[in-house]
Amino acid sequence: MRVLNFGSLNYDYVYAVDHISLPGETLSSKSMKVYCGGKGLNQSVALARAGVHVYHAGTVGSDGDKLVSVSVDNEIDISLLRRIDEVSGHAIIQVDRSGQNSILLHGGANMLQTRDYVDKVLSHFNEGDIILLQNEINLLDYIITKSYERKLIIILNPSPYNSQLSECNLDMVSVFILNEIEGNYLTEESNPGNILEKMRKIYTNADIVLTLGDKGAYYMQGQEIYYQEAFRVVAVDTTGAGDTFTGYFVSGLIQGLTPAENLRRSAKAAAMAVSRSGATTSIPMSCEVDY
Repeated sequence: MRVLNFGSLNYDYVYAVDHISLPGETLSSKSMKVYCGGKGLNQSVALARAGVHVYHAGTVGSDGDKLVSVSVDNEIDISLLRRIDEVSGHAIIQVDRSGQNSILLHGGANMLQTRDYVDKVLSHFNEGDIILLQNEINLLDYIITKSYERKLIIILNPSPYNSQLSECNLDMVSVFILNEIEGNYLTEESNPGNILEKMRKIYTNADIVLTLGDKGAYYMQGQEIYYQEAFRVVAVDTTGAGDTFTGYFVSGLIQGLTPAENLRRSAKAAAMAVSRSGATTSIPMSCEVDY
């Protein structure tokens, strides 16, 4: 079984602020730092640090040297990565004094995947291999369809939620990893129990992971539902915490952890990420999580 993450790579411009700016408000930041991130890269780093050999496919611009360097430093296989003469994706992130964030995303090169490139990437993977996807790149519907045709195991983190997802055949997804907001969009339910029940009815063949931030996480596998409380930490920056959970959870599926073990390990890794600044820089190594 091989693991492909087809996803975004971004530069994150992180501004420390007293509070998230309001409409019409001009707000001075206390500091500004630049990190490498993007949901795709974050999740690949988490997979790699959790002990999984992961191939990352996606597109960076001519300014993408640092994104490539971070991938190499984390032993992510970038043999399928594509570079073009455009600007890389980037995000403007406000982090308030409680660690909560607000993110403005510019897709850049992430939104310039081509069908020929998708076909070339997928030709390296076969039945039983895993593909992990998010919603920060274009052609997501095409990637899902072609992955399903090749009988890959499709794991989807439908974030950020937007109209592109309505174009995708989500019946092809084997595992959803989503939060309350995405769960609400997919089911029109707000209560976690109702979200899980509705997801079971709509996507009868999929396993569901529902993350609830400081309220913990659920994993619905068939008729079984498992719950894990959140680990209590002082929040410094929540950026990348969900991606850390996702990467570690997928690694647990590959490494054969029980559902309870996998939830606990993933929640612990996410809690450690919350207690640190940045996206990829906040993701813990497996030796820290498993200590």
